[in-house]
Amino acid sequence: MHSSPHACNVRWISPLPTPRRFVLIDRDGTINVEKHYLSDPDQLELIPGAAEGIRLLKAAGLGVCVVTNQSGIGRGYFGLDRLEEVHARLKGMLDAEGAGVDGIYICPHGPDEDCACRKPLPGMIEQAAAEHGFDPVRAFVIGDKEADIGMGRAVGATTFLVRTGYGAEHEAATKADYVADDLGAAARTVIALVEDSGRR
Repeated sequence: MHSSPHACNVRWISPLPTPRRFVLIDRDGTINVEKHYLSDPDQLELIPGAAEGIRLLKAAGLGVCVVTNQSGIGRGYFGLDRLEEVHARLKGMLDAEGAGVDGIYICPHGPDEDCACRKPLPGMIEQAAAEHGFDPVRAFVIGDKEADIGMGRAVGATTFLVRTGYGAEHEAATKADYVADDLGAAARTVIALVEDSGRR
């Protein structure tokens, strides 16, 4: 799939649609350590427990996609080719931990551009749902900012704010359904919720 700076972009799509429930996870501050406009693959550092959380979700039969605002592209700080290098590195690091993801979706637009994909707008979830065939209302969204929570709420998903990244700053005023210490803790709660719904 060719990339365009004027459209939402997707990488590493699972080839077959599935009725699995999906978890949409923010990147910076949730999976990897927050770095200001990260554009160097060598600076990518996973948050402790993040890969484990994704591995647990996958082992439970859930689909996992990354959804990330990358306005550094729209601002001209770096190009899509550089971002693809970062995501290739991220994919390799997660794969090495048995935590492969089904897709990485990005919004490359700046805050003043007219797009439907920049969080808290739901474009990235809608694209992921179209690609993978899942119901957004039955999905889970995990992130460290209220923009992540707003995106999830826009489609009726169950939302989690993690305290990593900027999460602790947002906790007092969050509209998230749940607050968790980190991605690993959020993943365990997601799995418990799925198991509980399956028993009903």
